[in-house]
This record gives sequence, C-alpha cells and structure tokens, in this order.
Amino acid sequence: MKKNTEVTIYDLAKKLNLATSTISRALNSHHSISQKTIDKVKKAATEMGYRPNNLAASLRNKKTKTIGVLLPTIAQPFLSALISGVETTAQEAGYNVVIMQSHDSYEEEVNLTQSLYSSRVSGVICCLAMETSDTAHFKIFTDNNIPLVFVDRVPKHADTYRVMIDNYAAGYKATKHLIDQGCLKIAHITRASEFGNIYSERKKGYLDALKDNNLQIDAKLIVNLKSVSYEETETAANKLFNLKNPPDGIFAAGDMMAIIAIQCAKKRGIKIPEELAVIGFNNDPNSRIIEPNLSTISHPAEKMGQASSEIILKNLEQSTKDDIRDITVLNTEVLVRESSKRK
Repeated sequence: MKKNTEVTIYDLAKKLNLATSTISRALNSHHSISQKTIDKVKKAATEMGYRPNNLAASLRNKKTKTIGVLLPTIAQPFLSALISGVETTAQEAGYNVVIMQSHDSYEEEVNLTQSLYSSRVSGVICCLAMETSDTAHFKIFTDNNIPLVFVDRVPKHADTYRVMIDNYAAGYKATKHLIDQGCLKIAHITRASEFGNIYSERKKGYLDALKDNNLQIDAKLIVNLKSVSYEETETAANKLFNLKNPPDGIFAAGDMMAIIAIQCAKKRGIKIPEELAVIGFNNDPNSRIIEPNLSTISHPAEKMGQASSEIILKNLEQSTKDDIRDITVLNTEVLVRESSKRK
C-alpha cells in the first residue's frame, strides 16, 4: 500500500523549478513576487494538495492565531451565546478559538490556564469558576504579554481588561420594576458563593431598591442557594410560600431559579402575576417558554463575547497598549412579560 505523505514547499519548488523562499513568499502573496508567479505557485499547490503547516509556523513565531476561552460550562444558554460572540469576531479576523470548561472548579481552572499557556495561545478570555477566589494563576499571561480579558464573572481587582454589566444597577432595576407593579413583600432568590460578586452586586441592588422605596427588608425573604439544582431551588421556593407572610413578588438572580419558583407557585394554585409577580435574570430561551412568560433582565452575552474578542485583537494588532485595567460595561434592560405585568 502506498504511504500518504504531506506535500511540502520543497515538492512545489522541485516541480516548478523555483527556490523554496520564492514558493513561501508566493503562497503568502508577498509584494516582492510577481502576480504571475503567485498565481502559478498557488495553482500548483492546489493541484498537488499542499496544506500550509500553521502549527510549525506558530512554533517558530512562538505564537498561534488562537484565542483561548475558559468558561465554567458551555451548557448554559448565556455562556453559549457569549461563545458565539467570541467566535464570530475572532474568525472574521482569521483567528481560531479553543474552548475549555472549568466546571466551576478552581483546581481545574488552574490546570487549564497552564494548558492554554503551553498551547501558546495569542490571548485568553475567561469567565471565572464559581470556586475561584484567588486569580494569581492568571499572572502567567499578563507577565508574558499575552492579552487577558475577564468577562461577566470578573475579579473585583485585576490588572487586566474586564467586560461586564452593572449587576448592581440591574438588580436595582429588577426590584424597582416589582415595586412599580405594586409588590410590597419582595423575596430574593440568589446564589451564595465565596467569590461570586455578580450575585452579591445584584443583591445589593435589590436591598437598596427596597430601602429607597421605604419597604422593609426581611431576612426571611432572602434565600442563598448553594447550587441552582431543581431540588434545592424548589425547596427554597416552597419555604418562601410556607411563610406566615409569604412574598407577593420574587426577584430571582437567574432565570432558571425564577422558572422553578413559578412552577412551584402554580402547583400550589398561586396566581401569577396577580398574587405573585416574578422576574428573573439573563433572558434565557426558557424564559419565553414558561407559562406565563417570564419577565427578566437582558444580559447581552453575545455582545460581551464580541467586545472581549475585539479587545484581544486590538491588543495584538497595536504596539502601544491601552490601560490594561480598562473596564467595558454593557447596558441591561428590564424585559417586561406576563409573569410580572400587573399594571
């Protein structure tokens, strides 16, 4: 059986009786080579099945045209949309994207940062794992002039780029919407974590909206989940409904928490939104499927991905760097649907 071998520039040079340097320049459409020669070389390359060895070239240059994306998971609709934004922008600029999942594990995140660095990625975009409280393992990128962008779940203090939303303002807007709909006892279902500042900021917005509108803050109406599992969220919702003075509104820090709360309420015969108004966060696809449709806070995931890629590409293309502590904050809005529309 004949062994298949890769066609090299040496094979092209031999066939066309040209120097290998001429072949290389022609394949890259170098200005020093005539258009006639470029066309001839590229035609022969196509006919012979030549494939450029990008890996070898990247190893020589100590860089690849690859952006590494490190995320907790690709299963969440928000993060899938973020990936789409990253890929669209990167691919248009001729860059590949490699995606790695930490599964919200700090230890796994540390290992994957080493793997990305060893792979000679050109830049890194990261949404932090829920367990992460120390970001020292990312210094390997900044210390070696590899652009790094934290997106959505970002450290409070970091000498690098950050792309995020104003979670405090979003939490305030969500709570204020329920107040404007006539709710007086508003519960908050959120997620507890050692570092998840996105949830703590949404909670601060919730608390300040209550204060600013002279509504009592009741600790019994605030539920901190260890996970967003169906079982734990269901238990939390039922605990709220079993209170002597149950809530007439719920602001959930994520759409799935809100959807599960709606399902629990419907099982108990609680009318939504007449007896219980509910608003979530993220504008997941499921928010339009649940009956009644879920009011939510828009979370511009795809735009966040695009912005992160643009920062990486701009950083790679220019010799003078912008302030690496630059923070890009994108807008959110209240999407009012049936689950909270009382007025």
